Amino acid sequence: MKQISATILAYNEERHIGACLESLRDVADEIIVVDSGSTDRTVAICEEYGCKVRTRKFDGFGAQRQYATSLTTHQYILSIDADELLSPALQESIRRLKAEGFGHRVYSISRLNFYCGVPVKHCGWYPDRQIRLFDKRYANWNLRDVSETVIFRDSVRPELIDGDIFHNRCDTPEQYEKVAVSHAAMKAKVLAARDEEIGPLSPLLHGVKALWRCLITEGGLFEGKVGRDISFQSYRSELLAYTTARKLKKSSQV
Repeated sequence: MKQISATILAYNEERHIGACLESLRDVADEIIVVDSGSTDRTVAICEEYGCKVRTRKFDGFGAQRQYATSLTTHQYILSIDADELLSPALQESIRRLKAEGFGHRVYSISRLNFYCGVPVKHCGWYPDRQIRLFDKRYANWNLRDVSETVIFRDSVRPELIDGDIFHNRCDTPEQYEKVAVSHAAMKAKVLAARDEEIGPLSPLLHGVKALWRCLITEGGLFEGKVGRDISFQSYRSELLAYTTARKLKKSSQV
């Protein structure tokens, strides 16, 4: 039977990390946790489950994920976050792959996102396919601070496997807004580093575009109040990212 290493990024996730680790039982042969300096019981819980825990200052999602991969000992990597867990169907699919052999180098998995406990099928949140299972000899993470992805050769075609990753985006609307603001700050740095100019109307235009896409194009209206909340947060996040990027560009030119 083939063996796999699971990697987990964590920071103050004592509320969710137990469910994540439980879903990896009988699936992962090794669990590597890269913690960003948790002050709660996250690390203790991981150690109770027998995980190999390393503490590393957070310097972007891509770099953090790649570092986690570098600590693994097995060929195939299953990447997951502390606020995610494997559905029973996905657990079975991975066990089958381990028993029968991996026929592909890269696998994609659908992710079902939850907003304050509510599963969201619109707003661009599902199937939200992610490449999370891969042969590290042929694929790895890029170093983007945000919107990081697994990169691989053009000749490689990801294979979709049955089952979902369940992702708890937030426990409260305030928590979701806090994360969105943090991601907007990281995106602003990326935008500011580009050669393109950011005009005075760009923040508003990109914000409205994000709102329209989430609410109308991606069907957020069908999710009721949850869909409206997510859509307007998309607007605010994009507005903030471009407003901050514009300020960063102007300050660097002084």
